[in-house]
Amino acid sequence: MTLSEDALQRLVTVVALQPTKNAELQDRWDLDSGSEVHRVLEDELGDYYYRNEDSLICATPEAAELVEDEGLIDGGNDDQVLHVTELQAAIVEVIAEPDGETQSVVSVLKDLREDGHDPAVEDVRKALRNLTDKGVLERVRTTVPTFRLAVERDELVIEVLEE
Repeated sequence: MTLSEDALQRLVTVVALQPTKNAELQDRWDLDSGSEVHRVLEDELGDYYYRNEDSLICATPEAAELVEDEGLIDGGNDDQVLHVTELQAAIVEVIAEPDGETQSVVSVLKDLREDGHDPAVEDVRKALRNLTDKGVLERVRTTVPTFRLAVERDELVIEVLEE
C-alpha cells in the first residue's frame, strides 16, 4: 500500500500518539467527528493500525518502521521514548514520582501554574487520561481520580510533538 504525503503524516501522528483515541486524532487531524477519523483510518491507513484490547488505536510494527525509515520519527525501541504534547511533557515534569503521594487534577494544575504554565483544567484532565493510556501515569481511584508516574522519570525520553 503506497501512502500519500497526507496519509504518511497522519501515520506519523498515530505512531507518535499510540495508544490513542479517535477524539485525540480528530483534534490533531482537524476532523469534524470520530466517524471521519474511522473513515481515514480504514481508507488510508488500514494496513498500518489496529485496536488493542482496550480499543485504543495503535500502529503496527510495519507502520513504526515505515515512518522511521522515512526519517519522520525516531523509533526509539531500545529506550522508552514518549512522544507527547507540550502540556503532557510539562505534566511529566511536575507530577509525583511512582512512590510519591498521588495528585488530583487540581493539584497537578496548581503545580503546572507554579511552573509557569496556564492550561485549562479540561486540557489537564485530557492530558492526564492520555498519559495514563500510554502507561506513563498510574491512576488511583479515591474519592476523585488521582495520578502519579507509573515509571521512574529518568527512564523516560521525552519528545514534544509540534502542535
